[in-house]
Amino acid sequence: MIRVLLVDDQELVRAGLRGILRAAFGFEIVGECADGDDAVAAVRSTRPDVVLMDVRMPRVDGVVATQRLTGEHDAPPVLALTTFDDDDALAGMLRAGAAGFVLKGIAADELQRAVRVVAQGGAWLDPIVTGRVLAVYRTTRSPAPRRDGAAAALTSREREVLALIGRGATNDEIARLLVVSPLTVKTHVNHIFSKLDLRNRAAAIVFAFDHGITEQSAD
Repeated sequence: MIRVLLVDDQELVRAGLRGILRAAFGFEIVGECADGDDAVAAVRSTRPDVVLMDVRMPRVDGVVATQRLTGEHDAPPVLALTTFDDDDALAGMLRAGAAGFVLKGIAADELQRAVRVVAQGGAWLDPIVTGRVLAVYRTTRSPAPRRDGAAAALTSREREVLALIGRGATNDEIARLLVVSPLTVKTHVNHIFSKLDLRNRAAAIVFAFDHGITEQSAD
């Protein structure tokens, strides 16, 4: 079972999510919050595998709540959920450390897949708005001069792995494409994160887009 914490101020939305993420499909809703202010305490008490976080909430929004969560030891990944094509807010979620985002109204099976991918350490960026969100992210992030030339520190294999991460591939998919073990891929991913000072897979996708690495082909 994948343990999920729901953070959304609308009871109707949470009810819908409960119906989609139920035990029959391999999920367990371990807690619910109606405001981002309660998220940290709820994570500490329920220890979820994934936090499904609304972006827009009246008191403490998803960006602030995600910033608080990612500062916690062993924090679970956060998947942002929004009804708005709000590029600024979603870019803010990436900067706060979210592992990805989906739009409310996503098909049930796609939401289930997104939660599974994030629970397994992957990233999920809704393709409908990813291009625009990354454009906002690039223009509003703080400068990071140390990382500008950081890609040069990657080995050719690490660049191949990063290119595939940028295209949304999971570790298992990368292992099949490169004909290596998933453990080897995990080692490469850890090296990439360390060398590039990246906190999660979503940040790696942004880096790959920014540096044109997604355009490389894997041998």
